Amino acid sequence: MAEIRRQNTINAMTNETSTTFFERLLKRQKSIGSKLCIGLDPDLSRIPKACKQSSQPIFEFNKAIIDATLDLASCYKPQIAHYASEAAEDELLATIEYAKSHHVPVLLDAKRGDVGSTAEMYAREVFERYAADATTVNPYLGKDAMDPYLDYTDRGVFILCRTSNPGGSDLQNLVLEGGQTLYEHVARQARDHWNTNNNVGLVVGATRPEELRQIREICGDMTFLLPGVGAQGADVKQMVGAGQGGGMLVSSSRAILYAGEGEDFAEKAREVALETRDEVNRHSS
Repeated sequence: MAEIRRQNTINAMTNETSTTFFERLLKRQKSIGSKLCIGLDPDLSRIPKACKQSSQPIFEFNKAIIDATLDLASCYKPQIAHYASEAAEDELLATIEYAKSHHVPVLLDAKRGDVGSTAEMYAREVFERYAADATTVNPYLGKDAMDPYLDYTDRGVFILCRTSNPGGSDLQNLVLEGGQTLYEHVARQARDHWNTNNNVGLVVGATRPEELRQIREICGDMTFLLPGVGAQGADVKQMVGAGQGGGMLVSSSRAILYAGEGEDFAEKAREVALETRDEVNRHSS
């Protein structure tokens, strides 16, 4: 009975939203001329004092950032740990609802990865409790652990492939029998076996342009979430050149969120967001 109820929920959501996440994302990117994805990773120790006076300081901070960047963001990407660690899940939900009320897609960065029954609960949390349009998942446990997310055919599922952190090479660059690296194997699995519902994208670090280029050659026009612009120092020109030929969602978080510390923090955030969008566009043309 639980599986029947779950499938009915999935079917109802699919009927309500006839297009896929990637179709909706591309439409928004074209309408506002931006591939920028703004990460909403609030840190209570860094948000302005004015926001801390609110009973919902994280939401007030996020709301100000959203209001200042609505015409620049093709997507917002809250990271769930920044809310759960502060017992601020209600403020995460309010943030998602606020962004979606302005018709901006929300990618809830969760990086979940667990066995089937637990994965089903995580998928319900992301897509039903929070009503996120997309999420990130870890492929280490294989396809059956990702199936509960992939079953939501109108939602986007970004699978970790080649991450931007320095330690990513510890496993992702291991050479398998046959000569391909683990991240290349993940890319091929995503292309050939995991994307049956056309709702899969890949997380590929913008800080790794040569590896990004290799993954683009493998995956064709699949959409990539590209973290690493801003605080992590990715070269935007190299990133755009390596990623061309398919969908790109360029993510920046801390460099935008904490561009200013005073009462004008939202205006400062807008300035950096605008600079980032324009730099991406300049190299995309």
